[in-house]
Amino acid sequence: MIRPTLIDSLAQDFNSNTNASVPSLANIWAKKYIQNLQGDSTKQEIQSNNLAEILSPERRTSTAANLLQSLRFSSAQAWAKTENLLIGQLKSHGISPDLIDPWQIATDSRILLDQALKVYTANAEHRLVEIDWLVDGQNLKMETYTQLPTIGQLSVAIAPTVGQIRQKYTSEDPRILGFVSMQFHYSGQILMNSLPPLEQLVVNSYFKVIDDHLYMPLQRAYEAAANLDYNDIALESVRQLLPLTSEIARQVSQKTLIMYSDYRCYSGELSSPQVRISSLRDIEMFQVYLCLCVLEKNVAAIQQELFPLCIMLYPPLKVSWELVRTLLRLLNQEIHSCLDEQHVKVFDPYLIALGEMFGDDVLPEA
Repeated sequence: MIRPTLIDSLAQDFNSNTNASVPSLANIWAKKYIQNLQGDSTKQEIQSNNLAEILSPERRTSTAANLLQSLRFSSAQAWAKTENLLIGQLKSHGISPDLIDPWQIATDSRILLDQALKVYTANAEHRLVEIDWLVDGQNLKMETYTQLPTIGQLSVAIAPTVGQIRQKYTSEDPRILGFVSMQFHYSGQILMNSLPPLEQLVVNSYFKVIDDHLYMPLQRAYEAAANLDYNDIALESVRQLLPLTSEIARQVSQKTLIMYSDYRCYSGELSSPQVRISSLRDIEMFQVYLCLCVLEKNVAAIQQELFPLCIMLYPPLKVSWELVRTLLRLLNQEIHSCLDEQHVKVFDPYLIALGEMFGDDVLPEA
């Protein structure tokens, strides 16, 4: 687990342009994100390496240069995988092929990867980094001091760019965002293969920030929060839920894993590290969209963006609607158990809408 000694606020740019009385949801997200970044789901078996060397300025610069050099090839491979997975969805979902520009999507993905690596090679204030990992079934720790920028600093740096890219594609057709997200995800995965396991763990923590930002409308939520008064019950309710989203996701994921122990989707078994990480992200994604609906005080974000994306992505990823309904039912239960009654009432209309949209009368199993 990477635990910076200094928590950086994600809200520096956001707060400079909004009312200072509006509490920073970005700051809440950053603290929660850093505290739960790796968790049990992202511990992986790695060989013993020199963490101090990997995090040295010289090594980070060298690694970034090598990855950027490989980016053109990995981008082409990633698009082939993305196209193979999703191209069949264009006709069945009535998506205009004219909206799919492989060159532009690959370019935007490269822009995000390049920006992440620029932050990765920058030097910040010295801080202690601790990493947990599993070796031969034993949980061991490695730590060193480094000038590696924090996850919070990366989030501040990339938030405007990710927000602009999301806005560009969602304004045309929200489903196109699925192609962008997949392209970035596969590009990062392919690049990681060239790194030793410990270095993969460190670099991938940076790529994961962008991956999450692409799927989650965080910037839009921050902007919606800025339009509300400090004591607005909607804003207060979101402030209550946002720090809990990772723990709620872990609880829902663990219960689902017990219920579907033999389940296998496109990327592997539900218990595999890669699928577990994606499951946790998706459960958090549903919660962020719920927060956005509460802040905007309408269900449009779920109806126009989240639902169409899920309808396009889940079938080719072999995620059953029964599994999705189970996740949503457990998510509903967790939110009700974690929030007090007045805040639950704020989320209830959108939780009900979410459940109805994914109901078995709408999405029966094939």
